[in-house]
Amino acid sequence: MMRIGYTMMTEQAGPRELVGHVVEAERAGFEFSVISDHSFPWLPEQGHAPYAWSVLGAAAQATSDIPLMTLVTCPTFRYHPAVIAQKAATLQLLSGGRFRLGLGSGENLNEHIVGRGWPSARVRLEMLDEAVEIIRALFGGEYVTRHGRHFQVDDAKLWDVPPTPPPLGIAVSGPRSCALAGRHADLVVATEPKRELLDAFDAEGGAGKPRLGQLPICYDPDRDAAIARAHEQFRWMLGGWRLNAELPLPAGFAQASQHTRPEDVAKSIPCGDDVDAVVEAARAYAEAGFTDLALVQIGGDHQLPFLRWAESTLLPALRDL
Repeated sequence: MMRIGYTMMTEQAGPRELVGHVVEAERAGFEFSVISDHSFPWLPEQGHAPYAWSVLGAAAQATSDIPLMTLVTCPTFRYHPAVIAQKAATLQLLSGGRFRLGLGSGENLNEHIVGRGWPSARVRLEMLDEAVEIIRALFGGEYVTRHGRHFQVDDAKLWDVPPTPPPLGIAVSGPRSCALAGRHADLVVATEPKRELLDAFDAEGGAGKPRLGQLPICYDPDRDAAIARAHEQFRWMLGGWRLNAELPLPAGFAQASQHTRPEDVAKSIPCGDDVDAVVEAARAYAEAGFTDLALVQIGGDHQLPFLRWAESTLLPALRDL
C-alpha cells in the first residue's frame, strides 16, 4: 500500500504559510511531507521562493511525527556538497530522525544565480555523483579531504552528527540517472509513473528500496475554477523535464507555455473534487511500483480547503488503493 504525502511547494506560498500548511497536513493524516528547494518560481503567477532549509527548520519544530524531505535539492551549484551535508545532518537532529535528503542534478531556473554556467546533462550527473560521495563521507563524522574533478574538500568535518544519517533519495529521469541512483540512493524519486525507471533502478542495485513519486492535483468544488488555476500556475509542467531543466527564468517558462490550453492541463492534472479522478491518477503510480506518493495541491491560497477535503474524503479513498 502506498504511503501518501504532502508537498510544501515553495514556489506558491510564503515561509510562514508553508509551515502552517505542513502542521495541518500532519493533523489531516498525511504520512510524510516533502518540500521543493527553489530560488525562483516556475511562473511569475506562482509568486514565491522562500529558502526551503529555513522552512524545514521551522517545520521540524512545529510538527511532531510527520517525516520531512527535500524534493529535491541540487548539491552542485548554489550549494557546495559539504554545506548540504551540514544542513542535512542538522535537520536530522532537529527533527528527531525524521528527515530524508532528496538530491537531483537541478534546473537552470534555480542554479543560474551563482553564475557558474549550465553544463550538459552528462556533466551535471558527473557532478551529482561526486557530490553524493562527499555527502556520504561527511555523514561518517570524520575529516574528509577530496580533490575531485568538480569539487575540492579540504579537512571538512561535521561536528554534530545524527546517530542515523538521513536516507538519500536521488531523482531519476533516464538510464544514466537510474544507474547513479542504483549505486548511491536509499530511495529513488521520479515525477512520472514510468515502470521502466524503477526497473532500471532495480537493475543497478536499487531492488527492494523505496520509490517516491509526485502527483499534482487541483482541488476545488468548482471544476472550472480548478482548471483555470491549474492552467495559470502549472502549465509549465507540460513542457517535460528535458525542457524544464534548461530555461533560466520564469519569463521563459511563461513564453514556452503560452500556447498551452486549459483543456491540455486538465487532461494531465486531476482538477475539481472528483475523488475517483485522483485515485485513478494515483493508481498509475501504485501499479508502476511506487511505495510513496507526494500530492501537490495547486494554489498557495487553496491549501486549507484541500487539506480538509483530503482528511475527510481523499485520504480514505487513497488508502483503499
